[in-house]
Amino acid sequence: MATPSDSTAVDTIDTINDLPKDVPCHARDDLEKRLLRKIDLRMSILLIYSIYPEPGGFEIDTTNIRCQRSVTRFEKDLHLHGQQYATTLSILLVGYIMMQVPGNMFLHWLERPSVIIPCCMLVWGVISVLTGIYTGILAARFFLGFAEAPFFPGMIFLVSKWYKRDELALRIALVTCGSFLSSAFGSLLASAILHGMQDKLGQAAWRWLFYIEGGVTILVAICAIFVLPNFPHNTSTCYSRLVEDGYSKADELGKQTAMQGVRDAVSDWKVWWFSVAATFQIVGCSFFGYFPTLCATLGYDTTVTLLLCAPPWVFAAIVAFILTWYSDKKQKRYKCFVISNAFGVLAFTVSAITMNKVARYISLFVIAQIIVGYMVLLGWISNIFAREPAKRAIAIALMNALAQIGGIIGSYIWPLKWGPSYRYSYVICIAAIGVSTGMCGGMYLYLKHLNEQIERNERNAKDVNEVREISFKYMV
Repeated sequence: MATPSDSTAVDTIDTINDLPKDVPCHARDDLEKRLLRKIDLRMSILLIYSIYPEPGGFEIDTTNIRCQRSVTRFEKDLHLHGQQYATTLSILLVGYIMMQVPGNMFLHWLERPSVIIPCCMLVWGVISVLTGIYTGILAARFFLGFAEAPFFPGMIFLVSKWYKRDELALRIALVTCGSFLSSAFGSLLASAILHGMQDKLGQAAWRWLFYIEGGVTILVAICAIFVLPNFPHNTSTCYSRLVEDGYSKADELGKQTAMQGVRDAVSDWKVWWFSVAATFQIVGCSFFGYFPTLCATLGYDTTVTLLLCAPPWVFAAIVAFILTWYSDKKQKRYKCFVISNAFGVLAFTVSAITMNKVARYISLFVIAQIIVGYMVLLGWISNIFAREPAKRAIAIALMNALAQIGGIIGSYIWPLKWGPSYRYSYVICIAAIGVSTGMCGGMYLYLKHLNEQIERNERNAKDVNEVREISFKYMV
């Protein structure tokens, strides 16, 4: 059955191929700009991720302030002790890891992201609401991760199907920057609910967080069904701009099966290399779930602490737009990745060696932006497998899934006994970011070498068709 999204996603796309060849270039450019604006508007519904980056997650993470824990009664109500709180955070990632590859396989096979992605959102919204009622928090968190798993890799795969390689990093930033906005304003919302909803209708305030967050997610998921586009070949979309950018005809015809994509992805060492690098990158980004805790080390009360959490994430969102835009414009992935990581390591070092309030708070601004490096990494791996859609779907899911092992590890490197300086935690993050940057540096040199080989082959090619066949170069 056709969904509302099966209608023409962008009603002017077909006319690009229909333009006479003698039409001035600026006419084609204007048409392409209108096309991009319409695609961007349809994709903007993915900013739901800004409202709920981790189902049931930010509200629990917000309570990871020692004084906040006692206010919300979260641990007391659920009888959590010691490392059980960290286990509650990390158990979501178990289900999340298990379902990412199957989720993208199903998405590639069914070819209906306008149905699959909103349905995943709907399910985790329902589970979140039920989490406020159900006392088995570990089971609830596991199934939350299970339901959310297809969303993020599916979203990245959908974006990679619609945009050219030099448009991709910025669009990934646009649809994922919600994680920054959620971190900025989620704490403020949590603060209002925690102080205003305690014992309303006999319910603890932390339960109201689940009810409200889950309800909002359900509403937006329903709207997404009518807004989110399917893959380009599910609509009346031409492929000229994508094919010219190096995308294969397989992307248009859907010749590769999901199982072929799995076979191709798992047999390519580049996928595993990126996966390991991404795992270390996520370990370095583990501060994300404990950001309120780091703000609390400044010594202010709960309300002020939650307010202080917002500005660093607003700054990180601005950096994300600037750095990903530059990465697209200059087609420089690794260099932008290094810039983000280098400043992050510098900020980690400052926080590790001083307890000065001003220095530590300024460093939090720079620490927050290190997640931009992961956005660039996602764009990079999507670029590398641009010609193989089934393989690209599995590669994105596999890399992001295995990277979440770093999230599980990261849940345990911020114990309260290491506070308030968290010196050892910062040292671990520095080491992890160093490994990630080094591994990606090795990949950068390898791809650069392949590009040089391609250029030599182009010079030795005998005809135009042969040049076209070998001219796909890796973006580095």
